[in-house]
Amino acid sequence: MQYRHSEDPGVTEQPLDIYQPRAVENLGVWPFDGLSLKAYGIVADGQGIDAEMQYLARQIVNQEVLPRVETEGASNGMGFIFIHPGALGLTISSHWWCQGSVLCQHNYRKPYAASQPLNTRDRTVVACVWELALIHAEQEIWRHTMMRPDPDPKGYLKTRAPMNVV
Repeated sequence: MQYRHSEDPGVTEQPLDIYQPRAVENLGVWPFDGLSLKAYGIVADGQGIDAEMQYLARQIVNQEVLPRVETEGASNGMGFIFIHPGALGLTISSHWWCQGSVLCQHNYRKPYAASQPLNTRDRTVVACVWELALIHAEQEIWRHTMMRPDPDPKGYLKTRAPMNVV
């Protein structure tokens, strides 16, 4: 991690990551009640995705995401999820499509040193640069498979983002 320098006394020095590509893993399609999610892993150097992280991700979907999908309404019943053990903590980010062209998101973020996850409902964070690349790839897949005269849900669920996307 590097620090940017500022001559402006009102600007504090902030950590600045150096971009290094991260491995992307295909974790399959996870079916839930009324929602199918393509699961991905985004793995920082020295990290890995284990069964406990996958179990936590499934719990988050069942307990937190599915109620939000129902509340939001107009779900297209598909989306994607990624488990991202990063350098500083674990992110589990669930995304689902509604109204044909709207992407909804639910984030879980827990720094490794923290005892509790961050309050992501009040945080303004969308995603990190590695996650944004995967979100963009999924948006392209959605547009090409679903936003056409003959939507192809099976095509959406079987088409994966390139594993070298991030």
